[in-house]
Amino acid sequence: MSTTDFMGRDGFIWFTGVVEDRKDPLKLGRVRVRCLGYHTEDKNIFPTSDLPWAHPLLPITSSGVSGIGQTPLGLVEGSWVVGFFRDADTKQDAVIMGSLPGKPLTTGSQNLAEGLGFSDPNGIFPRHAENDVNRLARNDADNEHLTLTDRKVTRNTYLGIPTANTIEVKNGVDIAPSEGDVWSLPENTYATEYPYGHVFESESGHILEFDDTPNKERILQYHHSGTETEITAEGTKNEVNKDSTHTITEKDSKVYIKGNSDITINGRHKIMLNADGAAGNNYDIQVGGGANVNIQVSQGNINMAALDGDINMFANNNMNIRAGGTLNILAGKIVEDSQSTTTRTAQSEYHTYGNPIDHN
Repeated sequence: MSTTDFMGRDGFIWFTGVVEDRKDPLKLGRVRVRCLGYHTEDKNIFPTSDLPWAHPLLPITSSGVSGIGQTPLGLVEGSWVVGFFRDADTKQDAVIMGSLPGKPLTTGSQNLAEGLGFSDPNGIFPRHAENDVNRLARNDADNEHLTLTDRKVTRNTYLGIPTANTIEVKNGVDIAPSEGDVWSLPENTYATEYPYGHVFESESGHILEFDDTPNKERILQYHHSGTETEITAEGTKNEVNKDSTHTITEKDSKVYIKGNSDITINGRHKIMLNADGAAGNNYDIQVGGGANVNIQVSQGNINMAALDGDINMFANNNMNIRAGGTLNILAGKIVEDSQSTTTRTAQSEYHTYGNPIDHN
Protein backbone atom coordinates (compact mmCIF):
# COMPACT_ATOMS: atom_id res chain seq x y z
CA MET A 1 0.00 0.00 0.00
CA SER A 2 1.42 3.38 -0.99
CA THR A 3 1.68 6.32 1.37
CA THR A 4 -1.11 8.02 -0.57
CA ASP A 5 -3.57 5.17 -0.09
CA PHE A 6 -5.25 6.02 3.21
CA MET A 7 -8.38 7.75 4.48
CA GLY A 8 -8.36 11.31 3.26
CA ARG A 9 -6.03 10.56 0.33
CA ASP A 10 -8.18 8.00 -1.47
CA GLY A 11 -10.76 10.36 -2.97
CA PHE A 12 -13.79 12.04 -1.44
CA ILE A 13 -16.81 9.84 -2.21
CA TRP A 14 -20.02 11.56 -1.17
CA PHE A 15 -23.69 10.62 -1.43
CA THR A 16 -27.27 11.69 -0.88
CA GLY A 17 -29.83 9.25 0.40
CA VAL A 18 -32.81 8.49 2.60
CA VAL A 19 -32.81 7.17 6.17
CA GLU A 20 -34.73 3.90 6.39
CA ASP A 21 -33.77 2.64 9.86
CA ARG A 22 -32.65 4.38 13.06
CA LYS A 23 -32.98 1.49 15.55
CA ASP A 24 -29.24 1.21 16.06
CA PRO A 25 -28.61 -1.95 18.18
CA LEU A 26 -25.43 -0.33 19.57
CA LYS A 27 -27.31 2.93 20.38
CA LEU A 28 -24.55 5.01 18.78
CA GLY A 29 -26.94 7.26 16.90
CA ARG A 30 -26.29 5.46 13.60
CA VAL A 31 -28.91 5.17 10.86
CA ARG A 32 -29.24 3.00 7.78
CA VAL A 33 -29.24 5.05 4.58
CA ARG A 34 -30.27 4.06 1.07
CA CYS A 35 -27.90 6.05 -1.15
CA LEU A 36 -28.86 7.34 -4.58
CA GLY A 37 -26.88 5.62 -7.32
CA TYR A 38 -25.29 3.14 -4.95
CA HIS A 39 -28.44 1.25 -3.92
CA THR A 40 -31.55 0.26 -5.85
CA GLU A 41 -35.04 1.29 -4.74
CA ASP A 42 -36.18 -2.32 -5.11
CA LYS A 43 -36.28 -3.70 -1.56
CA ASN A 44 -36.48 -7.26 -2.86
CA ILE A 45 -33.01 -6.84 -4.36
CA PHE A 46 -31.57 -4.67 -1.57
CA PRO A 47 -33.64 -4.81 1.66
CA THR A 48 -33.33 -2.18 4.37
CA SER A 49 -31.57 -4.66 6.65
CA ASP A 50 -28.64 -4.84 4.21
CA LEU A 51 -28.02 -1.09 4.12
CA PRO A 52 -24.79 0.10 5.81
CA TRP A 53 -24.94 1.99 9.10
CA ALA A 54 -23.97 5.66 8.88
CA HIS A 55 -22.62 7.80 11.73
CA PRO A 56 -23.98 11.36 12.22
CA LEU A 57 -21.45 14.19 12.17
CA LEU A 58 -21.81 16.35 15.30
CA PRO A 59 -21.11 20.11 15.43
CA ILE A 60 -18.11 21.45 17.35
CA THR A 61 -20.49 22.49 20.16
CA SER A 62 -20.83 18.78 21.02
CA SER A 63 -17.81 16.85 22.25
CA GLY A 64 -18.89 13.43 20.97
CA VAL A 65 -17.29 11.98 24.12
CA SER A 66 -19.04 10.52 27.20
CA GLY A 67 -22.42 11.92 26.20
CA ILE A 68 -21.27 15.53 26.64
CA GLY A 69 -23.03 17.96 24.33
CA GLN A 70 -25.84 17.14 21.93
CA THR A 71 -27.10 13.57 21.65
CA PRO A 72 -26.58 12.36 18.04
CA LEU A 73 -30.29 11.71 17.51
CA GLY A 74 -32.86 13.59 15.47
CA LEU A 75 -33.00 11.97 12.03
CA VAL A 76 -36.15 9.95 11.33
CA GLU A 77 -37.04 7.38 8.72
CA GLY A 78 -37.70 9.32 5.55
CA SER A 79 -35.07 12.02 6.19
CA TRP A 80 -33.00 12.96 3.16
CA VAL A 81 -29.33 13.25 4.09
CA VAL A 82 -25.97 14.05 2.54
CA GLY A 83 -22.70 12.45 3.60
CA PHE A 84 -19.51 10.69 2.55
CA PHE A 85 -17.85 7.28 2.77
CA ARG A 86 -14.74 6.98 4.90
CA ASP A 87 -13.94 3.79 3.04
CA ALA A 88 -13.89 4.92 -0.57
CA ASP A 89 -13.55 1.38 -1.99
CA THR A 90 -16.04 -0.71 0.00
CA LYS A 91 -18.49 2.08 0.88
CA GLN A 92 -19.65 0.48 4.12
CA ASP A 93 -18.46 3.17 6.56
CA ALA A 94 -20.61 6.25 5.98
CA VAL A 95 -20.75 9.62 7.74
CA ILE A 96 -23.78 11.91 7.56
CA MET A 97 -22.96 15.61 7.34
CA GLY A 98 -26.52 16.91 7.41
CA SER A 99 -30.14 16.52 6.39
CA LEU A 100 -31.85 18.02 3.36
CA PRO A 101 -35.31 19.57 3.83
CA GLY A 102 -37.42 19.90 0.73
CA LYS A 103 -41.00 19.82 -0.47
CA PRO A 104 -42.21 16.22 -0.81
CA LEU A 105 -45.02 15.47 -3.23
CA THR A 106 -46.26 12.39 -1.36
CA THR A 107 -46.83 11.46 2.28
CA GLY A 108 -45.28 8.58 4.18
CA SER A 109 -48.48 6.54 3.94
CA GLN A 110 -48.53 6.96 0.15
CA ASN A 111 -44.90 5.88 -0.08
CA LEU A 112 -45.63 2.85 2.11
CA ALA A 113 -48.38 1.77 -0.27
CA GLU A 114 -45.86 1.75 -3.13
CA GLY A 115 -43.44 -0.35 -1.10
CA LEU A 116 -40.31 1.11 -2.69
CA GLY A 117 -37.07 2.20 -1.14
CA PHE A 118 -35.90 5.78 -0.57
CA SER A 119 -38.85 6.28 1.80
CA ASP A 120 -39.91 5.64 5.39
CA PRO A 121 -40.62 1.90 5.73
CA ASN A 122 -43.08 2.69 8.54
CA GLY A 123 -45.15 5.07 6.42
CA ILE A 124 -45.06 7.90 8.98
CA PHE A 125 -42.79 10.51 7.38
CA PRO A 126 -43.30 12.81 5.60
CA ARG A 127 -46.42 13.60 7.58
CA HIS A 128 -47.61 16.08 4.96
CA ALA A 129 -47.01 16.60 1.26
CA GLU A 130 -45.76 20.12 1.82
CA ASN A 131 -42.73 22.24 2.62
CA ASP A 132 -40.46 20.54 5.19
CA VAL A 133 -39.79 23.85 6.99
CA ASN A 134 -41.91 23.89 10.14
CA ARG A 135 -45.31 25.55 9.75
CA LEU A 136 -44.59 27.76 12.73
CA ALA A 137 -41.50 29.12 10.99
CA ARG A 138 -43.41 29.70 7.74
CA ASN A 139 -46.64 31.11 9.26
CA ASP A 140 -48.67 29.72 6.40
CA ALA A 141 -52.25 30.91 6.89
CA ASP A 142 -53.55 28.03 4.76
CA ASN A 143 -51.74 25.41 6.87
CA GLU A 144 -51.79 26.62 10.46
CA HIS A 145 -49.81 24.51 12.89
CA LEU A 146 -52.08 22.36 15.05
CA THR A 147 -50.45 23.53 18.27
CA LEU A 148 -51.07 27.15 17.31
CA THR A 149 -54.74 26.37 16.78
CA ASP A 150 -54.92 24.59 20.14
CA ARG A 151 -53.18 27.47 21.91
CA LYS A 152 -55.74 29.92 20.55
CA VAL A 153 -58.56 27.70 21.82
CA THR A 154 -56.87 27.46 25.23
CA ARG A 155 -57.07 31.25 25.61
CA ASN A 156 -60.86 31.04 25.41
CA THR A 157 -60.99 28.71 28.43
CA TYR A 158 -59.22 31.18 30.71
CA LEU A 159 -61.39 34.28 30.43
CA GLY A 160 -62.96 36.35 33.22
CA ILE A 161 -61.11 34.77 36.14
CA PRO A 162 -62.46 36.51 39.29
CA THR A 163 -60.39 38.11 42.03
CA ALA A 164 -61.34 38.64 45.70
CA ASN A 165 -64.42 40.80 46.28
CA THR A 166 -65.28 41.63 49.91
CA ILE A 167 -68.55 43.30 50.91
CA GLU A 168 -69.18 46.43 52.98
CA VAL A 169 -70.26 46.03 56.61
CA LYS A 170 -71.69 48.82 58.81
CA ASN A 171 -73.85 49.23 61.94
CA GLY A 172 -71.26 49.24 64.65
CA VAL A 173 -68.43 47.70 62.66
CA ASP A 174 -67.33 49.56 59.54
CA ILE A 175 -65.61 47.36 56.98
CA ALA A 176 -64.89 49.05 53.68
CA PRO A 177 -65.49 46.86 50.63
CA SER A 178 -62.67 45.66 48.43
CA GLU A 179 -64.00 45.60 44.90
CA GLY A 180 -62.88 42.64 42.86
CA ASP A 181 -62.33 42.47 39.13
CA VAL A 182 -61.57 39.79 36.54
CA TRP A 183 -58.55 38.94 34.45
CA SER A 184 -57.91 36.69 31.47
CA LEU A 185 -54.98 34.87 29.94
CA PRO A 186 -53.52 37.32 27.39
CA GLU A 187 -54.13 36.78 23.71
CA ASN A 188 -51.69 34.70 21.70
CA THR A 189 -49.05 37.05 20.26
CA TYR A 190 -47.68 34.69 17.60
CA ALA A 191 -46.95 36.72 14.45
CA THR A 192 -43.86 35.09 12.92
CA GLU A 193 -42.55 36.40 9.62
CA TYR A 194 -40.32 34.22 7.45
CA PRO A 195 -37.29 33.88 7.75
CA TYR A 196 -37.13 35.06 11.39
CA GLY A 197 -38.78 32.07 13.08
CA HIS A 198 -36.39 29.49 14.56
CA VAL A 199 -38.32 26.36 15.52
CA PHE A 200 -37.45 22.99 17.00
CA GLU A 201 -40.20 20.36 17.08
CA SER A 202 -39.86 16.79 18.35
CA GLU A 203 -41.76 13.80 17.01
CA SER A 204 -44.36 13.86 19.79
CA GLY A 205 -45.02 17.60 19.40
CA HIS A 206 -42.73 19.28 21.94
CA ILE A 207 -41.79 22.72 20.58
CA LEU A 208 -39.17 25.37 21.16
CA GLU A 209 -39.61 28.70 19.36
CA PHE A 210 -37.14 31.55 19.17
CA ASP A 211 -38.89 34.18 17.12
CA ASP A 212 -36.74 37.09 15.91
CA THR A 213 -39.47 38.80 13.86
CA PRO A 214 -38.79 42.56 14.27
CA ASN A 215 -40.93 44.07 17.05
CA LYS A 216 -42.61 40.68 17.60
CA GLU A 217 -39.80 38.75 19.23
CA ARG A 218 -41.00 35.79 21.31
CA ILE A 219 -39.78 32.67 23.09
CA LEU A 220 -42.03 29.64 23.51
CA GLN A 221 -41.51 26.34 25.30
CA TYR A 222 -44.43 24.03 24.57
CA HIS A 223 -45.21 20.49 25.78
CA HIS A 224 -47.53 18.41 23.60
CA SER A 225 -50.00 18.18 26.52
CA GLY A 226 -50.59 21.94 26.23
CA THR A 227 -48.37 23.03 29.11
CA GLU A 228 -46.42 26.07 27.91
CA THR A 229 -44.24 29.00 28.87
CA GLU A 230 -44.17 32.00 26.53
CA ILE A 231 -42.29 35.28 26.72
CA THR A 232 -43.77 38.00 24.52
CA ALA A 233 -42.10 40.89 22.72
CA GLU A 234 -42.90 43.15 25.70
CA GLY A 235 -41.26 40.71 28.11
CA THR A 236 -44.58 39.43 29.49
CA LYS A 237 -44.34 35.84 30.70
CA ASN A 238 -47.43 33.67 30.25
CA GLU A 239 -47.58 30.14 31.65
CA VAL A 240 -50.19 27.41 31.28
CA ASN A 241 -49.82 24.20 33.31
CA LYS A 242 -52.17 21.45 32.18
CA ASP A 243 -51.44 19.35 35.25
CA SER A 244 -49.84 19.81 38.66
CA THR A 245 -46.83 22.01 39.45
CA HIS A 246 -44.27 20.96 42.05
CA THR A 247 -41.41 23.20 43.17
CA ILE A 248 -38.71 22.28 45.68
CA THR A 249 -36.19 24.89 46.83
CA GLU A 250 -33.33 23.61 48.97
CA LYS A 251 -32.42 27.07 50.26
CA ASP A 252 -34.09 30.52 50.24
CA SER A 253 -36.81 31.86 47.95
CA LYS A 254 -37.24 35.59 47.33
CA VAL A 255 -40.12 37.12 45.39
CA TYR A 256 -40.56 40.81 44.60
CA ILE A 257 -43.71 42.07 42.89
CA LYS A 258 -43.64 45.72 41.94
CA GLY A 259 -47.27 45.79 40.82
CA ASN A 260 -50.38 43.92 41.92
CA SER A 261 -50.87 40.23 42.66
CA ASP A 262 -54.06 38.18 42.34
CA ILE A 263 -54.49 34.51 43.22
CA THR A 264 -57.73 32.68 42.44
CA ILE A 265 -58.00 29.09 43.68
CA ASN A 266 -60.91 26.75 42.97
CA GLY A 267 -59.74 24.20 45.52
CA ARG A 268 -58.26 24.47 49.00
CA HIS A 269 -55.12 26.34 50.07
CA LYS A 270 -52.86 25.35 52.96
CA ILE A 271 -49.70 26.90 54.35
CA MET A 272 -47.48 24.93 56.72
CA LEU A 273 -44.89 27.09 58.45
CA ASN A 274 -41.95 26.10 60.63
CA ALA A 275 -42.47 22.40 59.98
CA ASP A 276 -39.25 21.55 61.86
CA GLY A 277 -40.37 23.42 64.99
CA ALA A 278 -37.31 25.70 65.15
CA ALA A 279 -37.59 28.85 67.28
CA GLY A 280 -37.90 32.25 65.66
CA ASN A 281 -39.38 31.21 62.30
CA ASN A 282 -42.29 33.63 62.51
CA TYR A 283 -45.07 34.24 60.01
CA ASP A 284 -45.17 38.03 59.57
CA ILE A 285 -47.69 40.02 57.54
CA GLN A 286 -47.07 43.74 57.27
CA VAL A 287 -49.31 46.10 55.32
CA GLY A 288 -48.20 49.63 54.55
CA GLY A 289 -50.16 52.78 55.31
CA GLY A 290 -53.44 53.48 53.55
CA ALA A 291 -54.40 49.82 52.99
CA ASN A 292 -56.63 47.40 54.86
CA VAL A 293 -56.53 43.67 55.57
CA ASN A 294 -59.90 42.15 54.66
CA ILE A 295 -60.78 38.55 55.45
CA GLN A 296 -64.22 37.37 54.40
CA VAL A 297 -65.88 33.94 54.44
CA SER A 298 -69.03 33.87 52.33
CA GLN A 299 -70.43 30.72 53.95
CA GLY A 300 -68.37 29.14 56.71
CA ASN A 301 -66.43 29.94 59.86
CA ILE A 302 -63.28 31.85 60.68
CA ASN A 303 -61.39 29.82 63.28
CA MET A 304 -58.24 30.76 65.20
CA ALA A 305 -56.51 28.66 67.84
CA ALA A 306 -53.29 29.07 69.82
CA LEU A 307 -52.74 25.54 71.15
CA ASP A 308 -49.84 26.46 73.40
CA GLY A 309 -49.61 30.26 73.44
CA ASP A 310 -51.50 33.54 73.53
CA ILE A 311 -53.64 35.42 71.04
CA ASN A 312 -52.76 39.11 71.23
CA MET A 313 -54.63 41.92 69.45
CA PHE A 314 -53.81 45.63 69.57
CA ALA A 315 -55.57 48.62 68.01
CA ASN A 316 -54.07 52.05 68.47
CA ASN A 317 -57.53 53.49 67.86
CA ASN A 318 -60.86 51.69 68.29
CA MET A 319 -61.51 47.96 68.35
CA ASN A 320 -65.01 47.07 67.20
CA ILE A 321 -66.69 43.69 67.56
CA ARG A 322 -70.19 42.95 66.33
CA ALA A 323 -72.06 39.64 66.37
CA GLY A 324 -75.44 39.18 64.69
CA GLY A 325 -76.14 36.36 67.14
CA THR A 326 -74.76 35.62 70.58
CA LEU A 327 -71.32 36.81 71.64
CA ASN A 328 -69.91 34.04 73.82
CA ILE A 329 -66.79 34.57 75.92
CA LEU A 330 -65.47 31.77 78.12
CA ALA A 331 -62.29 32.39 80.10
CA GLY A 332 -60.56 31.09 83.19
CA LYS A 333 -60.49 34.66 84.40
CA ILE A 334 -61.65 38.00 82.94
CA VAL A 335 -59.79 41.20 83.78
CA GLU A 336 -61.12 44.49 82.40
CA ASP A 337 -59.21 47.72 82.77
CA SER A 338 -60.73 50.85 81.24
CA GLN A 339 -58.56 53.96 81.10
CA SER A 340 -61.71 56.08 80.87
CA THR A 341 -65.48 55.64 81.11
CA THR A 342 -66.99 52.16 80.78
CA THR A 343 -70.52 52.02 79.35
CA ARG A 344 -72.67 48.90 78.94
CA THR A 345 -76.10 49.03 77.36
CA ALA A 346 -78.56 46.17 77.05
CA GLN A 347 -81.69 46.44 74.88
CA SER A 348 -83.35 43.89 77.14
CA GLU A 349 -82.41 42.29 80.46
CA TYR A 350 -78.93 42.71 81.92
CA HIS A 351 -77.71 40.03 84.33
CA THR A 352 -74.59 39.93 86.48
CA TYR A 353 -73.80 36.80 88.48
CA GLY A 354 -71.00 36.30 90.98
CA ASN A 355 -70.17 35.19 94.47
CA PRO A 356 -69.34 37.65 95.81
CA ILE A 357 -70.06 40.64 93.57
CA ASP A 358 -67.83 43.62 94.35
CA HIS A 359 -68.60 46.95 92.56
CA ASN A 360 -66.13 49.04 94.55
